[in-house]
Amino acid sequence: MTDKFACDTSIIFNGQILNLIEDGDLGDKPEIFISNIVVAEIEYRTNIQKEIGFYGLNVLKQLREWHDKGDIILRIVGKRPTREEIKMSPGGELDALIRKSALENDAILITADRIQGDVGIFEGLEVMFAWEKKDTKIIEPLSLKLLDYFDDKTMSVHLKRNLPPHAKKGGPGDWHLEQVSEEPISSKLIEEIALEIIENVREDEHSFMEIEKEGAVVVQLREFRIVITRPPFSNDVEITAVRPLVNLKLSDYGLNRTLMERLEIAEGILVAGAPGAGKSTFSAALANFYLEHDKVVKTLESVRDLQVRPEITQYTKLEGSLENSADILLLVRPDFTIFDEVRTTKDFEIYSDFRLSGTGMVGVVHSSSAIDAIQRFIGRVELGMLPSIIDTIIFIKGGAVATVLVLKMTVKVPSGFQDKDLARPVVEVRDYMTGNLEYEIYSFGQDIVIYPIAPVHSKNIPRDRETRGYKKERKSKKHKIELDLSVKSNKIVIKAPLMYASQNIVVYVEDEPIFTGSLSRNSEMNLSLSNKEGRLLLKELDREKDIYGKIK
Repeated sequence: MTDKFACDTSIIFNGQILNLIEDGDLGDKPEIFISNIVVAEIEYRTNIQKEIGFYGLNVLKQLREWHDKGDIILRIVGKRPTREEIKMSPGGELDALIRKSALENDAILITADRIQGDVGIFEGLEVMFAWEKKDTKIIEPLSLKLLDYFDDKTMSVHLKRNLPPHAKKGGPGDWHLEQVSEEPISSKLIEEIALEIIENVREDEHSFMEIEKEGAVVVQLREFRIVITRPPFSNDVEITAVRPLVNLKLSDYGLNRTLMERLEIAEGILVAGAPGAGKSTFSAALANFYLEHDKVVKTLESVRDLQVRPEITQYTKLEGSLENSADILLLVRPDFTIFDEVRTTKDFEIYSDFRLSGTGMVGVVHSSSAIDAIQRFIGRVELGMLPSIIDTIIFIKGGAVATVLVLKMTVKVPSGFQDKDLARPVVEVRDYMTGNLEYEIYSFGQDIVIYPIAPVHSKNIPRDRETRGYKKERKSKKHKIELDLSVKSNKIVIKAPLMYASQNIVVYVEDEPIFTGSLSRNSEMNLSLSNKEGRLLLKELDREKDIYGKIK
């Protein structure tokens, strides 16, 4: 067998050429031919800040180092491709030139590209396929330089060139950011860490490249989600590595029997909470719970970092689109799909389509409260369909279940209305543990109203504002007129002290003038809820804003 070998780009980008040389599979001192076409492709990828380009460049540097030591004979052959040849690259023109170079130098073509190899065999070339690293151990993540910045309390590490390293330490909802070293990260060190990460991802069958774009790459290295960014995307080289600090079972959350029974029948669940609250940890526990109850469970993730059991297949974007993934996933017919995370309008549409098709869904949503998670669906789906899409909201705070809300559709006169003719479809939102009605969601004209039912204890405002009124309690202030406000039917009744009867006043909300009107002889004024000012005043009234008047 000849000791001449020609490399194509695939064998450089996956690094297998180095493994073949180190393992002696190419002989004692092989002659390695690298076409200028391969060099041009690696240079192009590096120039557009693709991490694979930096990795390929590192492979070329290692080949040069071995040549200088006399371990191999390195030959750079052929001419650089023309602009026209580059344009024809998707059609295989550059691959054809690489095969031609191998033939001219009487060399064996080494490739990891099945099409390239099969065409080479057809053309009469001797071809060596190299897809996997031979007779070598998978490099464990614990050997990474990056791991030097982690301890058992570290949630994430943040490295930036020429700055000291920082880390988030603590637990869900209770963490702090601290500097973990006085020594700034040098350019050499951060590049070594980045290349080591990429090398481990390519060699570890349990890791994968999730996203690779100009100036940014996202990888999943075992349990670590790592983001590497470069200019022009970021202003400098930066590496962020995140890992789940805990893996919990649903039983670890101390949920009572009633709530466990709810989770067994709920099919449209939103897991909501602030960033770092523990939403994904809870969702993974819920996925494993459903699996244990003989359900077919899949996940749909932009970045596949949920820590679920191996029986649960994790799907990501198909051809760059979650919509394409959803089309395939529907054919798989899972009992439950964990959607991490629901963020864009298209994501909400995918979640809704799955629910309406009968698939159980658990959606992870960023929000500051349980009701805010519902509000993110308002305007994206029809109000009447809301309880069919969402039936349970679980709000996570500090790594624990803080609130559970359930939705139900009914027809009634909304709270705050007196006229029975105003009955309409109303979505009731109740606290699952107490059964108390917390919110009502209904259409009012062209608007969707989310009306809080629970009393505001700090102001001691009566719940039945329709019959008892909303009196704004506040300290006496010069030039301000105290107002009593109540809602009756489709209007707000504004009453001022009798001394201001028959005068024109300006109504203010938090020092902002809302409208001007005239008080009657009884010192009252009616403001219709059908106009903009009335709806705005009602909204601010519910928010307990400071509402007062001034003589015009």
